[in-house]
Amino acid sequence: MPDFVHLHIHSEYSLLDGMCRIKDLPKRAKELGMKSIALTDHGVMFGAVSFFQECQKEGIKPIIGCEVYVAPRNRLQKEAGIDDKYYHLILLAKNKEGYQNLIKLVSISYTEGYYYKPRIDHEVLEKYKDGLICLSACLAGEVNRAIMVQDMEKAKDVALWYKSVFGDDYYLEIQNNGLAEQVIANQNLIALSKELNIPLVATNDAHYLKKEDSYNHEILLCIQTGKKMTDEDRMRFETDEFYVKSPEEMADYFSNVPEAIENTVKIAEKCNFEFEFGVTKLPNYDVPEEFKTHAEYFRKLCNDGIKERYGENPSKEVLDRLEYETGIIEKMGYVDYYLIVWDYIHYAKSVGIPVGPGRGSGAGSIAAYAIGITDIDPLKYNLLFERFLNPERISMPDFDVDFSDERRQEVIDYVARKYGRDHVSQIVTFGTMSARSVIRDVGRVLDVPYGEVDKLAKMIPMEIHITIDKALQENREFRELYESDETTKKIIDIAKGLEGMPRNASTHACGVVITKNPVDTYVPLYVNDGNVVAQYTMTLLEQLGLLKMDFLGLRTLSVIANCLDLIKQNRGIDVKFDEKMDDPKVYKLWQEGKTYGIFQFESAGITNFMKELKPDCLEDIVAGVSLYRPGPMDQIPRYIRGKQNPGHNEYTHPALEPILNVTYGCMVYQEQVMQIVRNLAGYSLGRADLVRRAMGKKKLDVMEKEREVFINGQVDEDGNIVVPGCVRNGIDAVSANKIFDEMAEFAKYAFNKSHAAAYAVISYRTAFLKAYYKEELMAATLNSFLGNLDKVPLYIEECKNMGIEVLNPSINESETKFTVSHNKIRFGLGSIKNVGLSAINSIVEERKKNGPYESFTAFCERIKDEAVNKKCLESLIKAGAFDELGKNRATLLASFENIVDTISSYNKKGMEDQVSMFDILSETEEVKETQKYVFEEKPEMDQKDLLSMEKEMLGIYISGHPLEKYREIIEKNTNINTLDLLQISDDLQEFGKTSNYKDGQNIKIVGIISKVKKKFTKKNTIMAFITLEDLHGLAEIIAFDSCYSRFSNSIIEENIVVVDGRLSIREDEEPKIVATTIVDFDENMQFNIGKAENTRVQKANGIKTLNVNITNLSEEQKDKLRGAIKFFGGDKSNVKMQITENEVVKPCGVVYLTDKILSKFEEIVGKENISII
Repeated sequence: MPDFVHLHIHSEYSLLDGMCRIKDLPKRAKELGMKSIALTDHGVMFGAVSFFQECQKEGIKPIIGCEVYVAPRNRLQKEAGIDDKYYHLILLAKNKEGYQNLIKLVSISYTEGYYYKPRIDHEVLEKYKDGLICLSACLAGEVNRAIMVQDMEKAKDVALWYKSVFGDDYYLEIQNNGLAEQVIANQNLIALSKELNIPLVATNDAHYLKKEDSYNHEILLCIQTGKKMTDEDRMRFETDEFYVKSPEEMADYFSNVPEAIENTVKIAEKCNFEFEFGVTKLPNYDVPEEFKTHAEYFRKLCNDGIKERYGENPSKEVLDRLEYETGIIEKMGYVDYYLIVWDYIHYAKSVGIPVGPGRGSGAGSIAAYAIGITDIDPLKYNLLFERFLNPERISMPDFDVDFSDERRQEVIDYVARKYGRDHVSQIVTFGTMSARSVIRDVGRVLDVPYGEVDKLAKMIPMEIHITIDKALQENREFRELYESDETTKKIIDIAKGLEGMPRNASTHACGVVITKNPVDTYVPLYVNDGNVVAQYTMTLLEQLGLLKMDFLGLRTLSVIANCLDLIKQNRGIDVKFDEKMDDPKVYKLWQEGKTYGIFQFESAGITNFMKELKPDCLEDIVAGVSLYRPGPMDQIPRYIRGKQNPGHNEYTHPALEPILNVTYGCMVYQEQVMQIVRNLAGYSLGRADLVRRAMGKKKLDVMEKEREVFINGQVDEDGNIVVPGCVRNGIDAVSANKIFDEMAEFAKYAFNKSHAAAYAVISYRTAFLKAYYKEELMAATLNSFLGNLDKVPLYIEECKNMGIEVLNPSINESETKFTVSHNKIRFGLGSIKNVGLSAINSIVEERKKNGPYESFTAFCERIKDEAVNKKCLESLIKAGAFDELGKNRATLLASFENIVDTISSYNKKGMEDQVSMFDILSETEEVKETQKYVFEEKPEMDQKDLLSMEKEMLGIYISGHPLEKYREIIEKNTNINTLDLLQISDDLQEFGKTSNYKDGQNIKIVGIISKVKKKFTKKNTIMAFITLEDLHGLAEIIAFDSCYSRFSNSIIEENIVVVDGRLSIREDEEPKIVATTIVDFDENMQFNIGKAENTRVQKANGIKTLNVNITNLSEEQKDKLRGAIKFFGGDKSNVKMQITENEVVKPCGVVYLTDKILSKFEEIVGKENISII
């Protein structure tokens, strides 16, 4: 078999163009008998590191390269019609110098040369040529383009120029892909090779792995370009020859030029670059001159901080823990890491940027607590350092830090200034083609009707990490359709071939890499929406030893900071949070379910959990956050039972009690798994963390090995005990085995206590503010949503529930944002449409300087800023900002233009500083105003028009709501509202599924049409996208052409309508309602929800009570039943629950019962134990 190496290959990271999966490439090369293979994606190196790692696994030599784009003139020239054309060129790295030059060129192509494509030019090629091999590329190469227009002299000149730059490392590339043009190009390239003495090399420009993948590749190109397979003008490859061919195929085709095959092997032999993993490359951190070493400075900070945290005489436990941690930190070489993080957190705090108390496992470090990186005591909450930095698992530690979302960028800017802007970069991330989305993509490309494809996609369960293959196993209906319907089978088979491939590159929300030398010394750069980002993902950067940081923006920190400012402003109080976090008044909010506005506790489900739990300490809050997730949720009834019945906790073995008593016998945290392994079997905490990780990742081989060690221990070759094991420690093998099973099952869902504890602190602080300063907290919360008004109505509704009045904007009281005045919340001027910041500043500054505005005309006379123009003034009137000044809005709207013109005319005559006869004769401001200016007095508009103007100017209703008088009728006769839609969205994000509603469910909603967007369909009919507003927020309604044509007379903005339709729940967008009927609302109309629902629950007319017979249920079933009753309870509960045990009937709360929920209860207890009364 001839030796051959593919040197021109496109992986899935040639986004929506290449289809060779990186994990499959080296396997295929091995199957075909090749010893080496290259990766040359279009303009990017996203896959370089993963490709290298996968090749190493298979024993294949990786060659790192890129197919770059070359500008026709200069990379900096960007003239339409000239510079939007470009040439292709293959570059391969021979060694480390070549790799660094390659990533420099790729970086420049984005940061300097981007114009339609990332481009370099001859100038930078000459500058960064060393260590690179250059191939002339495909038909789009510079030499081939000249050949195709029969300009052989230019082809020679170009080839000779490249030879002059790269010398013996420049090759003319010939290909075997079945294109007629390529045959012509090959003939001319062979001739040029002989004439110019430039060697040939054979490639195949592979875009997919096997020949049979060509059809799927056509589908992929259509997804990229938005085309269908039936479109004549779609982008396509003319042949099916662009695959990874065998050495025999390549040698056979190029038998007349065997040297072209031989040269592929010679090039591979020249290419010997290897990535370096596991060697830390931290940036330089300069310590003060008086310290000899970085470790000395670090210890000084730690010792000073410990005294500040624990007093002048810290306990031995504290000092021992600090000594242990600092020793490991120094030994592992992470002193500078701690100092770098401390430095930017110290900066943030010094300039008043709110910083979170901690995040992730870093909260388990007492050294971090000492120097102020975190603000939660790891000893008090039994947090483990080894969960963060494990001396037995060499990996970079990872401090994730929360900052105020409004000021996060200031911290990043500080880091950039300190280390150099070219030493700091954000990080790439990729959107992938998920199971549902790729089915929709393929269906669209194949022109299958939308309804059929949507139905098919929705058969994929909404679970995290779901795949099409897994869905075929789990969903019988989906599998049967796949096996019986040819179209379905075709869609699914193609979708499986594309599933999981990257769809697009974007910027990671919070990741930042900081490097010792400029970032493009280590990593190629990419530009996304103006952001310069590293082309390797966060995980790969860590593996390369680079410092990756998470700078997260947390809205709640901005809310707390704004709230504290408002308290200081209104009450003159500098709030100090309760450090013990044990205030009964604060916990009462959780106990009573008044958790709206409390961080992490706003959903209906967790609110109900807290009402039943009755938390009275921070440990309960920490546990609540950790348990309210898929998996651990099953432990909730047991946790509540333990909380309410102290001393009756159940333990598999008494040795578990010291570890699990804080969570009433339940395993809740990852740290508890580590403690069990250490305390019962004698593991080190470092090795215990490795066991926990193996359990969490279901590494069965590791788990079985560790099971034996956990039970019976481990001895070395000399008979020395390495791990004692449970049996040696007095725990019987049966119990030990059972405990290991419990840990293995639980570890899949276990939560990081360090993270939960840190976030519980933020939750407690928001609850503290709600308990003592509720007006300021709600005002600050409203301010945090000013850029997204969707949630503002929900919080205004909550304000009403709390007895807090929300007032219209006031020209004499409002600031830019929401403020608090006399225990009421005042709307800010900054939220009014057409009122800019310049206008607000003028209004507020004048008011502060010369006092309140006594009348409308006084305001107009005093404000000289051009920003307060007629449009601005009209908006202020409509929003009600002048209501307190004596003239109604109708009068002001009819009069303001004449008044402004009068003042303008008066000023133009140069008389603004003179005393008029009106001023001399008038005794009062009111008399002066009526004499000097003419108001066109009008009766005030009706409430509906006033509210409509408020909505127009502010985006929401404040002083009332057009639906308020119909609230009772609406709530009684509808089965969904926008709060429910919001909950569905939250459930999808949190759990990947919904509980109370299902896709396709029939619903009825009442609301005001606030916006209608009409669109012509392909059939030239009209459909409409309708924004509907109810008492709580906004919903999107889709009226397809059949619905719109029947009900268009009702689809009018500001009309109150009743919408019947079906719920559309998709994983990639907010829930919507597809309307079947849209009719005008009439408070006397007859509603009929039962007809719309047509479920078992609705058919049971008069249903009042759900009875469950628990006489013969197991304890496990009873636990699940308690959890279900808790979970399905809430504000919308419509059915009483009762339980029957041995003929004794007891009430047990209320639930919101739907057909799906009824089925859930039947699944838990059995149909025979359910009855409806």
